[in-house]
Amino acid sequence: MLKSAVPILASLNEDETIRFYNEKLGFTFYSTWEGYLIFGRDKIILHLWPCKDPEIAKHTSCYFNVTDIDKLYSEFEPLGIVHPNGKLQEMPWRVKQFSILDNNGNLIHFAEELAS
Repeated sequence: MLKSAVPILASLNEDETIRFYNEKLGFTFYSTWEGYLIFGRDKIILHLWPCKDPEIAKHTSCYFNVTDIDKLYSEFEPLGIVHPNGKLQEMPWRVKQFSILDNNGNLIHFAEELAS
């Protein structure tokens, strides 16, 4: 019955967040409403709410299931945004994944299911 989910992460700075998600992650910026931001890329929609406490973002994360993870990793890795402990690797739970930190400190995981 569940169809989709939209992560809502913390944004510490509206302009910097728009720039990061557009320029680094390739998301399209859709709109803002009093600092509440909406982005999309492919079939992913992402919201960010205005936040003043950097500790909140440091303890927030989300997980995106993707296809062609090697290509996505090769897009993000040269930008210096891959988490030092989140390099591309196969995980015991049968996914290949990597992780990034956004400009606010939110942790974002990207994963592709491995073939059986």
